[in-house]
Amino acid sequence: MSGQEPIIVNGFPHKYYVGTQYDHSSSFARSEEFYQTLNLRRSIREFSSEQVPKSVIENLVMAAASAPSGAHKQPWHFVCVSNQELKSKIRVAAEEEEFESYNSRMSERWLKDLQPIGTDWKKPFLEEAPWLIIVFKKVYELDADGTKANNYYVNESVGIACGMLITAIHMAGLVTLTHTPSPMNFLSKILNRPENERPFLLLPVGFPKDKTTVPDFQRKSKTEISEFL
Repeated sequence: MSGQEPIIVNGFPHKYYVGTQYDHSSSFARSEEFYQTLNLRRSIREFSSEQVPKSVIENLVMAAASAPSGAHKQPWHFVCVSNQELKSKIRVAAEEEEFESYNSRMSERWLKDLQPIGTDWKKPFLEEAPWLIIVFKKVYELDADGTKANNYYVNESVGIACGMLITAIHMAGLVTLTHTPSPMNFLSKILNRPENERPFLLLPVGFPKDKTTVPDFQRKSKTEISEFL
């Protein structure tokens, strides 16, 4: 409110938390609906040519950026690529690494576990998806004068942001795939990222191609993944 005395806690300005609280019945109903919606999410490797407005991608990124982070350092940077030439360069470089992985780096057990999914070193979705969102982690901050500053719990913070980004993509009616060609240093070079950033995850984003299929996998049950004490 205008004219309200500032709230100072431990010498720093604060504000009252503004959230929404529901009664138990409503809370359960909302949690059940959210779970059922998220349970429909699947990794998609075939994308339609339908375009996705930039404004939607911007909202997805801002949703991801609302994630918690160590000391509120927000150690992430999202590079959103729709330029076809850049996507083609990324595909060529990614497939070079993936070819090596499938032919020499991956164990026989790993390759066997991938058989139901049907993946190989070819990654056409890197060109077909209308957007690629490449998430970079900032291993440290660089001030304007080049001075280094610490970031904390970087992998944990960026991992949480990626989970929220994947959720936001699904809730927007879009699909994605977590793509992590290893190593991913080529992304830093192609996208001209600074020395304090490392590629963390690549997400192609768009609409699924008509009649796209996914493996008929079953998720683990509640008793397999949790216990309540």
